[in-house]
Amino acid sequence: MKRFSLFVFSLFLATVCSGEIKYIFYMIGDGMGPNQVLAAEMYQAEMEGRIGRVPLLMTSFPYAGFATTYSASNGITDSAAAGTALATGHKTNNGCLGVDKDSADVVSIAKQLHDNGWPVGIMTTVAIDHATPGAFYAHVDKRSKYYKVGQQLAESEYEFFGGAGFHQPTDKDSDKSPNLYDLCEMNDYVFAHGYKEAQDKLDVKKLIMIQEEDGLDRSKSSDCLPYAIDRKNRDLTLAQITETAIKFLEPNGRFFMMIEGGKIDYAGHSRDGATNIHEVLDFDKAIEKAYQFYLDHQDETLIVVTADHETGGMALGNGKYVLNLQLLQNQKCSSWELNETLKSMYAEYGKKMKWEQVKTLLQNKLGFYDVVEITDKDDAKLKAAFKNLKKGKGKTEKTLYNDISELGGTAISLINKKAKLGWTSYSHTAANVPVFAIGVGAEKFTGWYDNTLIMQKILDAVKEAK
Repeated sequence: MKRFSLFVFSLFLATVCSGEIKYIFYMIGDGMGPNQVLAAEMYQAEMEGRIGRVPLLMTSFPYAGFATTYSASNGITDSAAAGTALATGHKTNNGCLGVDKDSADVVSIAKQLHDNGWPVGIMTTVAIDHATPGAFYAHVDKRSKYYKVGQQLAESEYEFFGGAGFHQPTDKDSDKSPNLYDLCEMNDYVFAHGYKEAQDKLDVKKLIMIQEEDGLDRSKSSDCLPYAIDRKNRDLTLAQITETAIKFLEPNGRFFMMIEGGKIDYAGHSRDGATNIHEVLDFDKAIEKAYQFYLDHQDETLIVVTADHETGGMALGNGKYVLNLQLLQNQKCSSWELNETLKSMYAEYGKKMKWEQVKTLLQNKLGFYDVVEITDKDDAKLKAAFKNLKKGKGKTEKTLYNDISELGGTAISLINKKAKLGWTSYSHTAANVPVFAIGVGAEKFTGWYDNTLIMQKILDAVKEAK
């Protein structure tokens, strides 16, 4: 009750306080459409044994709106074009990063503020040279030029980066080019592997915070942090990165941060409802870190939360007037981890693999046959997929980030269906995305507008608050 009263009081202050903006949190849930947000809220309510919603922190902010997401080349954007729109205020073609539709470089809000003395932090749950973070520092005609993106990160002079590491740390076109980890160190960046080590390096000038095991073999890529549902004790979290970035940058007296919940998108591409919900809830925990900072700097802080696009076409309902989201509590791992386990089992046992081994896995990881009812028809589908796996003939669904086996895909599809979650796509959709805001200038973010205006609204708030 005390925390709720404090929150209500802070919302009141947010409507009456004004002052110079010194701290900006620009938070982007990659792939997070309105239904992803609502699913997380309704799941929490069902877990309390009731119908309704448990508001996320982001939806409790006093100002909200919607943004369109189409790119210059298509009604459905990719992450590079969407990231460019959010970072620079310019539409571009799908696949392009930090350039306009005519391939001319465009300047991000991070770069503009940095050139005016603002320390900058860029953080994500995926690779730090991925599309959304890259939109704030890089300029390439193809987002797939990861090494070139990483080179520009090393040369950016931004004070803080946090995430999984580099998607492509070596130059595939030249053996003479330095590894990106080495290049960053040549440009005076210091690496911190994991949360604990980062706390011991807060006195350096430029810090890159990544997973504990990253950087040990600098020839290998590091695509993302583990899903929240798969996380182990030593795994880095977005909330930890955000907390560390605040500690690192606050002594400068001002900062701009872009904080991306990147794996909401990954789960959407896999049409994995439970994993998607846990990613949204995890992103909200990072927002909590920004909000706690806001409580101590209410007349100097702006928090804006949005998304680059929606992924998967999530639908809350797939037929009858019924939702059963609480059933997803029985899913104990992501579709990715389930598929990796099935691959390992097949590699070990091959044609000698037994149905009872798979059935035990499905019981332990999805609650099948125990708390999740499996009909004879469901059982037949699972056994047919298992037989195909044993024969090495199982169909594989290729999504953007995962290859989903027939057996793993059938199992995840079944639990989604029973939870009454529907999907229209393995890719992005043209759905509008939510925008939530609190702090100085937050009133600018109401209404329905294009995603290119969000960056400009932030800059306008900074100018008007002086």
